[in-house]
Amino acid sequence: MDQEALEKRKKTIYSLLCDDFYVPMKAKEMAMLLQIPKSQRAELQEVLDALVADGKADVSKKGKYSKAKHHFVTGVFESHPKGFGFLRMEEGEDIYIPESEVHGAMHLDTVQVKIMPSTGGKRKEGSIVKILEHGVTKVVGYYEQSKNFGFVVPDNQKIANDIFIPIERSKGAVSGHKVVCEITDYGRDGRKPEGKIVEILGHVNDPGVDILSIVKAYDLPVEFSEKILNQAERVAKEVSEADMAGRMDIRDWQTVTIDGEDAKDLDDAITLTEKDGIYTLGVHIADVTNYVQEHSALDVEAEKRGTSVYLVDRVIPMLPHTLSNGICSLNQGENRLALSCIMKFDDKGKLLDHVIAETVVRVDRRMSYTSVKKIIQEQDEKERAEYEELIPMFERMEKLAAILRKKRMKRGSIDFDFPETKIILDEKGRPVEIKPYERNVATKIIEDFMLAANETVAEDYFWQEIPFVYRTHENPDEEKIQKLSTFINNFGYSMHIAKDEVHPKELQKLLEQIDGTPEEPLISRLTLRSMKQAKYTVDCTGHFGLAAKYYCHFTSPIRRYPDLQIHRIIKENLRGRMNDTRKAHYEKILPEVALHASKRERLAEEAERETDKLKKVEYMEERIGQVFEGVISGVQEWGFYVELPNTVEGLVHVTSLTDDFYHYEESSYEMIGERTNKHYKLGQKVKVIVADTDKIMRTIDFRVVRDDVEPDEAVKDEASVLSKMTD
Repeated sequence: MDQEALEKRKKTIYSLLCDDFYVPMKAKEMAMLLQIPKSQRAELQEVLDALVADGKADVSKKGKYSKAKHHFVTGVFESHPKGFGFLRMEEGEDIYIPESEVHGAMHLDTVQVKIMPSTGGKRKEGSIVKILEHGVTKVVGYYEQSKNFGFVVPDNQKIANDIFIPIERSKGAVSGHKVVCEITDYGRDGRKPEGKIVEILGHVNDPGVDILSIVKAYDLPVEFSEKILNQAERVAKEVSEADMAGRMDIRDWQTVTIDGEDAKDLDDAITLTEKDGIYTLGVHIADVTNYVQEHSALDVEAEKRGTSVYLVDRVIPMLPHTLSNGICSLNQGENRLALSCIMKFDDKGKLLDHVIAETVVRVDRRMSYTSVKKIIQEQDEKERAEYEELIPMFERMEKLAAILRKKRMKRGSIDFDFPETKIILDEKGRPVEIKPYERNVATKIIEDFMLAANETVAEDYFWQEIPFVYRTHENPDEEKIQKLSTFINNFGYSMHIAKDEVHPKELQKLLEQIDGTPEEPLISRLTLRSMKQAKYTVDCTGHFGLAAKYYCHFTSPIRRYPDLQIHRIIKENLRGRMNDTRKAHYEKILPEVALHASKRERLAEEAERETDKLKKVEYMEERIGQVFEGVISGVQEWGFYVELPNTVEGLVHVTSLTDDFYHYEESSYEMIGERTNKHYKLGQKVKVIVADTDKIMRTIDFRVVRDDVEPDEAVKDEASVLSKMTD
């Protein structure tokens, strides 16, 4: 039976179970009641089994079916290192699973959960009653050897159990090895999971093994197959006259790329002119689809990867370097194929007209953010002399970007300015410097222009009613916004919430009001936490954070598959090939493309965070005993997290606060001393000492020190500093 028929019949049978006059009966009795012929009774059984699996029906020992006494839901279990976890729901609030109700489920298992009767708590609680599918099949971790067996301590702290390894399945691993183990038995009723070693990555202290462990843990595909590399070589031919035929030739337009100094995949270039107050902005994006044809081995691999992954010491590209750093990169002085969005704006930032076209470009100069900043902001004479012919365009860029930004802010776009981390490694992969990666005038120019192109393309294709992939950002969770509203009232701020919804402009106004105030770090973080994550969808439901009705990702086809996919759609449309058959094709494939791309993006972000965490631990290892000033970035019942100016974050465990007994106050995000009434709250500045680090667990432990200890004080004897800490 197909899915549509199954769902229809489930509704029919479930309404029967819910009828007030229904008495529990066996499948055979139900078939007789509903006059279902013997030939179709197997289908009835399939429907009943599905209702039981969904948690909507119970079946007694005697085989009689009734409406489920408890409410059951199905979802993915996300474990916490402390033993409890959450059932992550696609819609609605996540469900808390206490440690006693986990019942052997592991991290990322698909499970069925029984909703527990409300105990007056603020959140729903549940109990895992059935494991439907195991989410983790391989584990990366530290191997420890005993005489007759071994076990793997998982790197992922969310996997609570060590994995037992019989000696004959250890592949010769010894204590200290980092390994990949495949789970062969998940264990239950007190038994540990069991597995076998499938790969030895090297010793825990070998250079590069730490990052490789994360790559393997997230199952990131590093190498390209020979077939794919050969295909990339074959298609990466220099641009010929035949390639350029029929395209808009704009090689004589003054064109630049602006990227980071170490960027190698240059997928966007800019042109900008101004006449009579009308700006003509060209955003030219590498035409990757010219080389990556639909259904080719390159395309299949790119879709599978979904995105390039930027780790501390390496990039795992979506496409082979032959393409990403070669023929698809808009390199200075080279003829390149592009897909351009050419927009006309007035001096108020209103879009007057636009053209999306297949083009040929030739970049005049490869610029860096640092260089453009020196030219525009610092008025650096040497830099201005070198790029003299480009200065008028850079000045126009600054002017137009400011106009577009002002217009975006006016409609309510929210701009969080939390710094990203830049970690500098030496030749052996050791971190020598960690600093915030600050946005400057040049990064903002590119950001504003890319946003403009993404919005323009999205709106164009929405009104053409052509199947498309949009970048959407849902409205914040109602409950979180209500909590935020209540909380900011304590500081004298308020925001307007209409029909349980908040307009992004209200959040933007709030961020403007708190700018430069002592409570800014606290409220900024809470505002960010109230937001949902952006994702790829086929429905144009708008982007809350940007206050945009129409938005997509058009500008990075080298490193993001959704961009590549919509380039293909745009080109088919421009060439007049978007007929009903092709529309039906895209309507069929795009939902899965969007869902998969969203999942791969999350995975890449997690892997990037983990490698950053690892190198931060390694960096702070050398600074045990030093004192720093930081800001409390998170408060939990087990302690509070402190973020240093260099973006490093560590935990002050509640047990280290020995001057009092501290309670966690969830409503105000603070720890309060029972006797002293001392408060530690989100956003508060504190001095801490680096007390300990754990590279395997990727944790940094801080302890609070008294105010009379100077920040950044390097102390050789740790004990002398620890004695200065509050008692």
